[in-house]
Amino acid sequence: MVTRLAARARPLALSLAVGACGGLVPGSPPRAPAPGPSPVSAPATSPRWADSVLASLTTRQKVAQLVWPWVLGDFQAQSNPGFQRIVGFVRDEQVGGVIISIGSPVEVAAKLNALQREAAVPLLVGADLETGAAFRFRGGYATPNGLDLGGSTMFPPPMGIGATGDTAAAAAMGRVTAREGRAVGAHVAFAPVLDVNNNPRNPVIGARAFGETPALVGAMGAAFIRGLQDAGMAATGKHFPGHGDTEQNSHLELSRVDAPRARLDSVELAPYRVAIAAGMRGVMTFHGRLDALDASGIAATLSKPIMTDLLRGSLGFGGFVVTDALDMNGVMGTLGMAEVCVRAFEAGADILLMPSDLPGCISAVTAAVQGGRVAMARLDASVRRVLMEKVRAGLPRQRTVDLERVRDVVGDTAHLALARRAAERALTLAKDSLGQVPLAATLPRTTRVLSVTIAPRNDLGAGQAFNQELQRRFPRLRTELVQPELGGAEATVGAAAGGPAQYQAAAGGAIAGGAATVLRAADSADVVIVSSYVNISSVTATAAAPRGVVDLVRALLAKGKQPIVLAFGSPYLLSDIPEVPAYLLAWSAWPMSQRAAAKGLLGELPITGVLPATVAPGVRVGSGIPRPLPPIQP
Repeated sequence: MVTRLAARARPLALSLAVGACGGLVPGSPPRAPAPGPSPVSAPATSPRWADSVLASLTTRQKVAQLVWPWVLGDFQAQSNPGFQRIVGFVRDEQVGGVIISIGSPVEVAAKLNALQREAAVPLLVGADLETGAAFRFRGGYATPNGLDLGGSTMFPPPMGIGATGDTAAAAAMGRVTAREGRAVGAHVAFAPVLDVNNNPRNPVIGARAFGETPALVGAMGAAFIRGLQDAGMAATGKHFPGHGDTEQNSHLELSRVDAPRARLDSVELAPYRVAIAAGMRGVMTFHGRLDALDASGIAATLSKPIMTDLLRGSLGFGGFVVTDALDMNGVMGTLGMAEVCVRAFEAGADILLMPSDLPGCISAVTAAVQGGRVAMARLDASVRRVLMEKVRAGLPRQRTVDLERVRDVVGDTAHLALARRAAERALTLAKDSLGQVPLAATLPRTTRVLSVTIAPRNDLGAGQAFNQELQRRFPRLRTELVQPELGGAEATVGAAAGGPAQYQAAAGGAIAGGAATVLRAADSADVVIVSSYVNISSVTATAAAPRGVVDLVRALLAKGKQPIVLAFGSPYLLSDIPEVPAYLLAWSAWPMSQRAAAKGLLGELPITGVLPATVAPGVRVGSGIPRPLPPIQP
C-alpha cells in the first residue's frame, strides 16, 4: 500500500493547487482539476505561505479547512469503503484536518501518510493524547489470550501525575507525548485536561484532571504544555471554561455548572489563565451550560459571550479554538447538525470537530458566510489560525512521516523509563487503618493470597501484570476475575482453577449463585486483595461504583476478611466502600502501574504519593500515608 501511494505523491507546489484531485483511485482515469487559482509559490517556512494559501481558496474551501472528521487508526485496505469515505472527505471535500483515533503506531502513521498524499493542502492532525501517545496509538490486546501488542508510551492519568506533586513529571509526559505523536504523524494534542475535578460524582472527568485544586491543575497543566510544545506539538487545553463540577455526562445530555461567577473566576478559569500565560496554542470547548457566564442556557460551545467575549476578550487568548465532538448530545439538543455548526462558528470556534454530517456542516457554514450571517473576515481569521499551525508543524515542507523511524521513537526505552518512574511515584496510600501495607516481609512464600480482579470484560490486561508480580513472592497465589455487567446488577466470576461461574447481586444487595466461589476462596485465604479496574462511565453512566462491586466487597467484610483494596480505575471507589481498612491508589490499569502497585504492596518500592483530590469523606486532598522502603535486614 505504501509503495502504491508513494507512486501517486506529487510535488508540494502541485499539491497546493486549489480544487485539484489529491491523487488517483486505482483503476480510475485522472480527473481534471476544478477551477481555481494557480499553485502557491510562497516559501513553506514563512507565514506568507499561510496568507498565500488563504488567498487561493474559495469560500467553501476555506470552510472545509475548519471541519474535521474522525478517523479510526485501524488497518483498512485501499479499496475498503470506509477508507474511501475518508479519502473522499480529504480529496473531494478538501477538509483541513482530521482527528485520529485508536490504532497501532505504524498503522496510524501509514494511514495518515496515505491521507496526506490525497490532500490538496497538508492536513493538520489532532488526537486525544491525555496520558501520552498510547492513549490513542497502541496495539491493544489480542484475543482470546490477552497478549499485549505494545505500542506508544503510556503515563499515569493526569490525577496520578498530580499525586507525584512534581511538575517535572508533567513536563516529561508532555515531551514524550509530542515526540511519539509527531513520529506517527499527529501535530495537535487535545490535551491537557484543565478541568478542576472538584465534584467526585463527575461522570466524565475524574482522573482525567490533575486534581481538584486550581493551583495544582494550573501548575501541572502549564508544565505539560511547555514540555509538549517545546517538543513540537500544539497543546489544547480542555474543556473551556470548565467541566469539573458537573454530574451530567455531556456525551448523553447537556451538562451544567451552577457555580456563581466569583467561584468560576477563582476556580474553573484559574488554570486557563496560567496555561494561556504559558503559551498554550489551543482550547477545546465544553458542551455544558454555565448560567453565571451566559444566562441563555445554551452550551458554552455555542455561546459567544463565553467563547469570544470571555476567552478571547477578557482572558486574551489568541490561539485556535476547537469544539468538542459535535455529535455529542450535550451540544445537539433539539438543533440540527447544520445549525449547531453555524452557531459554534459564530460563537468563536475555529475548528468544527466531528460533525455527524460533514458535507452538510461545510455547506451550512458556507451559506452563512455567503448570506452575510457571518463575516468573511471572521472566516479568514479562523482559516489563517489553522494554516499557521500547519506552518509551525512544518507541514508545507514535509507532510508525511518516515515509517522506518517510528520504531526508533515510539515506545523508546528511555520514554518507558520516564513513564515507569511516574507510575511508581504516583502510588498513593489513602487508608491503612490496620497497618496492612506493605505486606509483611516476614510472610512465608506459602502464604495463601487471594487476588480478586474487578474489571470490565473488555479490559483484557486487567490484573495480568499485577498478579505476575505477586506470584513471584507468593507462588500459591489464587486469582479470581469479576466482570461487572452494564448496570452494575450482575457480575461474572471466573476462578483461575475452577472455570467460570456467575452470581447476581439483586437491587437490595443480596449476593447469590456463583459468588460463593469467590467467598469460599476467601475462606481459605490468609490475605485478600481486591483490585478495581472499573472507571467512570466504563460500566455505568455515572461515577458511582457498580452495585455488584460494592456488594462483593461488603460480603468479604461480613465474612471477617479485611481486604486490601487497590484502585486501578476510578479513584473515588472508596466513597462507596468507606469501611475497607486499606485503600491504595495506582491510578492506571496499564502494566507499568500494575507492576508498581504490586511492588509497593510487597514493600519493594516506597509509597510517596499525595492525594490531589478528596476521594472519600475524611480522605481529603493533600493527605497520603507515606511508606518508605523497609530497612535492609542484616
